[in-house]
Amino acid sequence: MNAEENKIIHSSPATAYLNRDLSWIEFNRRVLQEAQDPDNPLMERAKFLAIVSSNLDEFISVRVAGIQDQIRAGYTKKDFTGYTPSGLHKRLVKRVSKIITDQYRAFQAISRSMHKEGIVFVDYEDLTQAQELAAEQYYRDIIYPVLTPMAVDQSRPFPLVHSQFIYLAVVLSRKGSEEEEPYFAILQIPSNLPRCIPLPHRSNSKKRQFVFIEDVIRQHIQTLFSGYDPVAVSEFRLTRNSDLTIDEEGAEDLLEEIEKELRKRRRGVPARLEVQKGIHPYALEQLQAEFEIEDFVFEIEGPLDLGFLRNFAGSLKGFSYLHYPPIVPVYPAEFDETEDFFEVLRERDVLVYHPYESFDAMTDFIIQASEDEHVMAIKMTLYRVSGNSPLIAALANAAESGKQVTVVVELKARFDEERNIAWARKLEQSGCHVVYGLVGLKTHAKITLIVRQEGTELRRYVHVGTGNYNDSTAKAYTDISLFTAHKEIGLDASELFNQMTGYSADYDWNSFIVAPTDMSQSLQALMQREAEHAQAGRPARIIAKMNSLSNQQVIDDLYSAAQAGVSIDLIVRGVCCLRPGITGLSERITVRSIVDRFLEHSRIYYFENGGNPEVYLSSADWMTRNLTRRIELMCPVHDKLIRKQIVKILEISLQDNVKSSFLQPNGYYERADDKKAPYRSQFIAMDVTRWKGSSASPSKPKPS
Repeated sequence: MNAEENKIIHSSPATAYLNRDLSWIEFNRRVLQEAQDPDNPLMERAKFLAIVSSNLDEFISVRVAGIQDQIRAGYTKKDFTGYTPSGLHKRLVKRVSKIITDQYRAFQAISRSMHKEGIVFVDYEDLTQAQELAAEQYYRDIIYPVLTPMAVDQSRPFPLVHSQFIYLAVVLSRKGSEEEEPYFAILQIPSNLPRCIPLPHRSNSKKRQFVFIEDVIRQHIQTLFSGYDPVAVSEFRLTRNSDLTIDEEGAEDLLEEIEKELRKRRRGVPARLEVQKGIHPYALEQLQAEFEIEDFVFEIEGPLDLGFLRNFAGSLKGFSYLHYPPIVPVYPAEFDETEDFFEVLRERDVLVYHPYESFDAMTDFIIQASEDEHVMAIKMTLYRVSGNSPLIAALANAAESGKQVTVVVELKARFDEERNIAWARKLEQSGCHVVYGLVGLKTHAKITLIVRQEGTELRRYVHVGTGNYNDSTAKAYTDISLFTAHKEIGLDASELFNQMTGYSADYDWNSFIVAPTDMSQSLQALMQREAEHAQAGRPARIIAKMNSLSNQQVIDDLYSAAQAGVSIDLIVRGVCCLRPGITGLSERITVRSIVDRFLEHSRIYYFENGGNPEVYLSSADWMTRNLTRRIELMCPVHDKLIRKQIVKILEISLQDNVKSSFLQPNGYYERADDKKAPYRSQFIAMDVTRWKGSSASPSKPKPS
């Protein structure tokens, strides 16, 4: 960066920061790169393409919709990165348009590669006579009975269009009529039927052929509108504002209030309209007039909503060679030596690194506690839980057997609200004490406390995690679990649950750092301490691994530490508002993002501390919402061996030169490009001995 650019940055503070939403677009582009990468297995590329779509859906339904709300409200103030809502919205339209164009180019490339492997998406007009007869019968027997055409005219107002469902817009003319004004109707594509319908094999062909359900319906659209001629049939898809506005203080029953808001979500303000390329002008006019949307309209050249590829790729039989080889998480060797978790934890702490080590260890821990006659109480936070969680059954069993079971369920976990309501009711019915957290705060900390009677004393056993108690995502996310019976951590765990469930004054934590009370100030103090070490010539370094970095105060503190001489390595998977590489401000800071087979999700914070390192595991990213509007936890790692293991995990990430991308001062990312032998951190981490040591030789998976 030249002197003139430096002058601009220092004269305009906003240019020292990258915009959060534009940074998110760049993250989704890195996901798209995995779909474009021919070195990835073909079906994994298809899954990455599906993730790009689902990521965009959430981004638009929450972030873009929120910006549109600000524009409608006349809000014109710039954010700390220098953008007004309207200015940012214009940039987002361009960036989203570009990524959609690239996404569908990738889809065409993946489709061609699938065709070579014998997996073919067939246009309806290219069906053989036998395939056409089969498609017609499937339409008549399966599809037609569940279709509901909905006309739009003076007597029938525009029906409710659900968010993120595919519809057909149908323009019609009356048979034998010379009326110029066309007729208009819409039709929802059934979401409970397969998107891709398998076709009979052609003779002497082993190809697996599929036709899209919307193409079959379009071909038979005249069966739904007798007396009318279809002029044009085009697909469209609407994305609505999906954020919830909950008056927690005024709500007499939070659960009922959230259920009421979930019903409102179905009628959220339209935020994006996707239409099939070449849509009839009259149909587009009708849709834009109804949804009152002008500039977030995208013409799609290809099938709408590529999210279908995730299930399609995952369910297709006979093509395992087009996927990553399956890995079987090893059962942690420390717990494999004995059936008694408590016996192990009385001797040592245990680190478990998911998905390379099995989440079954966590499940078994709770099951043992639920069945142990000496366990007096189990307390646990639940943020996102899988659809059929064994943890829920274990907690219910513990309550039914007379144990004191307290579960803090976060009802406001976005898009998991309905599932969490169902779990909360089930747990209450089994006798658990279910708490919905504190007013105005989400409970995002991941912690379990087990209180056990041992002789004349009570001993506390604690699990702290960087990820949710979700056995499904634990197979696809990288997260860290710490099991410990450390006395100070146990005392802090008890106090944290007391604060979440009752009334408690400010507490002087023994080990924990907790948001929103003291995490922001503690991070500032930790970074300042590193700066003082650097200025005194002592070892000073920060390594921070997280999902997102967007809090201005944290960024400023990192800048200050770097200017004082601290070496800072940030491993930020997604959004990063810090601008690295600026002379005099951030040239000692590197930011890299790793996007690979597993979702990098663990939050690990390392402070060199003058040669006496401190390591923390956390539920919190360095975002404003985590530091001010959520109950979050940073837990120190006291055990020297485990600290060493975690540092090794960080070192493995820092050495990645295959799936790492480095953030540049201009806000874009560049892939790691060096001449060293390929080093792919997730593949290295699969060998547990690489980070845990030879004493933790991989054992056979323990049956769950």
